[in-house]
Amino acid sequence: MTVTAERTTPARPSPAGRQRWWRRPWVGPLGLAVTAFVLLFVTPYLTFDPAQSRVPSTFPLHYPFLVGHVLFGAVAMVTCCLQVWPRLRVAYPKVHRWSGRTYVAAALPAGVLALIVGAMSPFGPITAIGDVTQAVLWLGTTTAGFLCARRRNFVQHRRWMIRSFVMTMSIIVNRVIGVVVGMVLAPQLNTTFHGDEFALGQAIPAATMVLTILFSLISAELWLERDQRKLTRSRRGARAAR
Repeated sequence: MTVTAERTTPARPSPAGRQRWWRRPWVGPLGLAVTAFVLLFVTPYLTFDPAQSRVPSTFPLHYPFLVGHVLFGAVAMVTCCLQVWPRLRVAYPKVHRWSGRTYVAAALPAGVLALIVGAMSPFGPITAIGDVTQAVLWLGTTTAGFLCARRRNFVQHRRWMIRSFVMTMSIIVNRVIGVVVGMVLAPQLNTTFHGDEFALGQAIPAATMVLTILFSLISAELWLERDQRKLTRSRRGARAAR
């Protein structure tokens, strides 16, 4: 992945920064969603009991790799919430930096394990391709963001980490979309799927994965486009004031 050679130093937070928590009202609900997700979907893997797994094993090391992916992914999700919390970045910049490093240290192994487990998905070839694609996107965006930070190119760092953030949180989106897809396809069992429950069981996760990736990518680019418009308006205002 290529990134621009532009180098930018991070702007110091303005005194008013402490008053702007309300500009991201979604941070609180995001934290609650992550907490609920961890309690519902991560804690069963803390038992290290394969019978508690939601994904059938397809090769001998499948379950340990899956557990590693889940636990590293949970750390990435929690630290990701800390990264987008404006108050933490303004008031405790050192904590913000260390949580960012922890995020990268958790997201990269989680992505590698997702790549391995996803390639051997028991839910069919389309889901496997989607899992691998999502893992590659997660690894690529996180690595690009990390390298930009190392080069002190904080403008591009932020852009790549927004993409990485969206890929991290796509697992929550996946669960929501999966419910909707299931509600749409399940009534078609005896028509579209001719009573074949196996085909239905393959179609739901496949459609869910495709829609999740599309939703995540589009959301990230819309977020970045909105930021670019705000920056353009700000620059125009500064020029007009001069």
